[in-house]
Amino acid sequence: MKHLIFMIITTNLMLSQTIFNFNKETFSNEWIVTNDVVMGGKSFGEFTVSNEGHGVFKGEVSLENNGGFSSVRYKFKKIEVFNFTSIILKIKGDCKKYQFRIKASSSDYYSYIGAFETTNEWQEIQISLNNMYPAFRGKTLNKPNFKENFIEEIAFLIGNKKQENFELLIDSIELQ
Repeated sequence: MKHLIFMIITTNLMLSQTIFNFNKETFSNEWIVTNDVVMGGKSFGEFTVSNEGHGVFKGEVSLENNGGFSSVRYKFKKIEVFNFTSIILKIKGDCKKYQFRIKASSSDYYSYIGAFETTNEWQEIQISLNNMYPAFRGKTLNKPNFKENFIEEIAFLIGNKKQENFELLIDSIELQ
């Protein structure tokens, strides 16, 4: 019986892995902002760390010049994900819709996407890995949903086809 309890506790401890946990010592320059200006748009986004130690992704999405998105991404050494089924985001939003994106390899031209809606309260959002669909430049690809063994890039994107200000606070991102 003792061995069974130990196995259950050990298994539960291994069922989560932190991808990123923000704190006051986090360097915001580890996160790279990409706005639609790369395609001629005029959106503006920035990424900072608040005095409370949360990632802050904020700005304004503009539809001028065929624009319409802002994103922030983080690259890291490959993490094995085959033992995990979902990603947990601890965030506080602004009642807008965002995308959470992952890449199995940072050199992939496409991302796997999970959309979520925010409230203006702290939330825990769970995104199933196998529900994340592949897309490139707003188009869903004719490929299977995420079934990879690794990830090495994550991103947040806002692009709701309307002009709007946005602000997303991020506390942590983990695999479960």
